[in-house]
Amino acid sequence: MKTKSKALLMTLCAVLLVAASVLGTMAYLTSTPGAVTNTFTIGKIDITLDEAPVNVDGEVIDGARRMENQYKLVPGHTYIKDPTVHVTNLNSEDSYIFVKVVNGIAAYEADTKIAAQIVAKGWTALNGVDNVYYREYNKDSADKDFVVFDNFTIAQDAETIDGWATATGANITITAYAVQQDGFTGAADAWGKTFGK
Repeated sequence: MKTKSKALLMTLCAVLLVAASVLGTMAYLTSTPGAVTNTFTIGKIDITLDEAPVNVDGEVIDGARRMENQYKLVPGHTYIKDPTVHVTNLNSEDSYIFVKVVNGIAAYEADTKIAAQIVAKGWTALNGVDNVYYREYNKDSADKDFVVFDNFTIAQDAETIDGWATATGANITITAYAVQQDGFTGAADAWGKTFGK
């Protein structure tokens, strides 16, 4: 019995030795491609709105561009007013730029009306929305500054127009907006879904 156990033990040791040597020499075919790394940035649209500094007579003066000017209205006089939208981030996304121009002196303007100047500067009136104009901005364009209009002129006969006496409190208010083009079917869709609510 002792011999049988010894023989069995020797056989078992031989099998284990063969198994160990086979497993030790086995190699697996492997491949490890490089990792995929995604880097994300956030799209941006950055704009500002300003105008040249002027005195009360509408004449340009030294100084930085500003957000507001004061004017003294005189019939027949032309005033410099050049509201300009600036795209300030060179990586801004393709976008629709809108301006809303509420002209409180429209009734007293001479022939070259502000509304006509806006269209002449490349802005398009937004159908169905009063006082709103738009243009498309393309990030590959060299043009980053968009003048809304250049000036306004008070009519010679402004004193005879109803309401002239109360024109002192009148304002021209320009508000600029921008929204990405991607995801909208056009300017009207973009305005309606973002600013027109």
